[in-house]
Amino acid sequence: MPVDPQERAAIFRKLHKLLGRVAKKPEPQDVHHFRTNSRRVETLIDDLLCNPTYGDQKLVKTLRRLHKKAGKVRDLDVQTALLHNLKLPQDSRRKLQLLNAMAEEREQREKKLAKAFDPETIRELRKRLKRAANEDKNLSALNPLQIAKQKFAEISHVSAPLTEKRLHQFRITGKRARYIAELAGDGPDARHFVAELKHLQDVIGDWHDWLQLSGRAKKLFANEETSALLSVLRNISRAKFRLACEALKVTLADLNGTSLRPDAVPLKKPPLSTGKSAVAA
Repeated sequence: MPVDPQERAAIFRKLHKLLGRVAKKPEPQDVHHFRTNSRRVETLIDDLLCNPTYGDQKLVKTLRRLHKKAGKVRDLDVQTALLHNLKLPQDSRRKLQLLNAMAEEREQREKKLAKAFDPETIRELRKRLKRAANEDKNLSALNPLQIAKQKFAEISHVSAPLTEKRLHQFRITGKRARYIAELAGDGPDARHFVAELKHLQDVIGDWHDWLQLSGRAKKLFANEETSALLSVLRNISRAKFRLACEALKVTLADLNGTSLRPDAVPLKKPPLSTGKSAVAA
């Protein structure tokens, strides 16, 4: 199943439209879509092109710099929504304090993101996107679904304990494999593979968002001995970690016909991370 030319063209078209929106006013939905579509272009160039040109490499470098900035804004948007929906009357003061701190940081991150989308950068990006979209890279000879399955299988067969870091790596690799598989079009095998990885990505991503929020709260209230908010966030993060491990186990069994070793699934509660090692999705 070769690369679907319509799927490939859609990636560049969507990203081209998003550039102006994020530059004017980084709304949460536009920031999220820019981030995901820029990663799709990066994945296409990094994982499918045998000999990327200098222009391709410059495009990836610029997109990577921008999507990291967009990731900072996106993380704050998601974590703010999580905290808003968390019912915690016994510690409303700390909850409000954390929300206010996040709102201030979001405003600062938004300004930095908008500044990064200066007119010259946008013009250069659009020129390189148009050139990359129109170039014939012999992608028709590739089988994106096969490549995607191989990429996910490589990390799936690594024998190592399922730590927080490795679980997050499954999310990153699974996301890239999903983006590659999407280029295979709308066939049943591709749809199934993409749907499985999308579900896994969502479950692990949910855990990771709560983990980052917990780390953010821990940092803000580092000098306070007790906090109902910290306790609740810690418990939620641990519960979400267990759910993510179970989702990974099911996905591996379905896609690869393999499963995690019994000793790879943590039986004890994982330590609460500070959030410093979090990688933008």
